[in-house]
Amino acid sequence: MSITQVSISKEVNKMHQRLADKCPECASKNLVHDYDTGETICGDCGLVLYEQMLDKGPEWRAFTQEEKASKSRVGMPTSYSIHDKGLSTTISQVDRDAFGRKLPLSTRLQMWRLRKWQIRSRVHSSIDRNLAQAMAELERLSGKVSISPPIKEKAAIIYRKALDKSLVRGRSINAVAAAALYAACRKSGSPRTLREIAEASLVDKKDVARCYRLLLQELDFHMPISDPLTYVSKIAEKNGVSGKTQGAAIAILREARRKRFSAGKDPMGMAAAALYIACLQNNAKITQKDIAEAAGVTEVTVRNRYKALKKQLNLETPDPRAHF
Repeated sequence: MSITQVSISKEVNKMHQRLADKCPECASKNLVHDYDTGETICGDCGLVLYEQMLDKGPEWRAFTQEEKASKSRVGMPTSYSIHDKGLSTTISQVDRDAFGRKLPLSTRLQMWRLRKWQIRSRVHSSIDRNLAQAMAELERLSGKVSISPPIKEKAAIIYRKALDKSLVRGRSINAVAAAALYAACRKSGSPRTLREIAEASLVDKKDVARCYRLLLQELDFHMPISDPLTYVSKIAEKNGVSGKTQGAAIAILREARRKRFSAGKDPMGMAAAALYIACLQNNAKITQKDIAEAAGVTEVTVRNRYKALKKQLNLETPDPRAHF
């Protein structure tokens, strides 16, 4: 089809779209578009308004839903965790054509030059370079501390907001990225502590905490209070504690929350102490040292919370020395 024919077809389609508002015979607006025959028919009087219309659908046919899904050609969804949101074109490193034949040397050199300039064009400003480094750090941190993709997307959105408000200027990109990831974990209720994210990052814990407080202040975030219940399964899995014992620890924490004893206490320490009490009640051989190492707190913290819970909730536990 020539360029003239294509332009004429486009003009005809535009004219059809303008005119096909109602039937010229009965003035009905009940028009039926039959894409198989390329006709527009009035649903009331049966008059054929137009015929040989252009089909704007795909050129392939699918007879099942699986075949339709396999033939659909769509790109990847936009992602905030990619510095360009995944909208740019990527020239791969494959040096073969569609038939698997090796490309000649001149074509490979041309593709190499195109790939180099395409990468340079993607990151051409300071903001793009900043985002590229920050999103790479978020990807590394998420893989190291096992963060799910939705939480990583929230962290990327928080970092982009901080970048728009010029909060990153003069500060470490890695520190702000780690703080954004910790803020996303807090908002999502994911059991990740600041110490874990700081250890996975290449930045000191104090710097991450300072950037986190800055994000809370400047972006006006309202973080939910950490619930000790979310940390029970995390501590239990590291020590191989059974589900029955975990349920008993959760019941202890709920009773402590009902009596307002857990207010103001470190949630990780409360979860560790409740799990230790549940282990004693269910004759599970586990020491305070094991619980403290899994929770990332000291044995003194576990011991103090253990004694306080026993006193406040009137819990009966066997002597820990009887198990060893």
